[in-house]
Amino acid sequence: MSCRPAHTEPVRVLVVEDHATLASRIVQGLRRAGMAVDMVLDGAAALEASATTAYDVIVLDRDLPVVHGDQVCRALAGSGPRILMLTAAAEVEHRVAGLELGADDYLAKPFAFAELIARVRVLARRAPSAPPVLQHRDLTVDRARHRASRGSRALTLTRKEFGILEMLLAADGTVVSAEELLEHVWDVNVDPFSNIVSVTMARLRRKLGVPPLIETVVGKGYRM
Repeated sequence: MSCRPAHTEPVRVLVVEDHATLASRIVQGLRRAGMAVDMVLDGAAALEASATTAYDVIVLDRDLPVVHGDQVCRALAGSGPRILMLTAAAEVEHRVAGLELGADDYLAKPFAFAELIARVRVLARRAPSAPPVLQHRDLTVDRARHRASRGSRALTLTRKEFGILEMLLAADGTVVSAEELLEHVWDVNVDPFSNIVSVTMARLRRKLGVPPLIETVVGKGYRM
């Protein structure tokens, strides 16, 4: 069970997408999931809306008219709302570029709508936006370049191991439950009753070495 408080009000989302039909479908789906959703069709309108309304998450298309999505992301990163960037380009360099701009997560089109909902929910529960490079003691994690090191030793991590480490560091000492790790790091089709989190955690701890950096909080989850 998560130790973090649940939202007492609906998650508030701003959808920024210039294709009106797709934007409307995203809005309808998020509203069916119980979220409070606003929609704008260009980057300038996104900046205006975010200046007057406190959003939990902004679903931001990258290729926007008037003001490009990159500029919107750069302007809003770290200001409060978490940013999920959408793009038609799935290449790694595009994801890296989006994260370097300050996006919290990245989703390539076309996407499964269930995954979009899951990612928005995770972002809404997360601590304020984490910086591109995270550090804890002698551990350094470069989120944008997908690199990690401990002291002078480079770490070779799988995508799941990196995802766990990134989420624990972003939580900044707060306990993260196995359920949250499962929802954020794995896809929506994973068996929620499997032991995959504990198995992956054990491998990650071995790679990190000693002294240990990750603590198990019995009955609650894990923290740095």
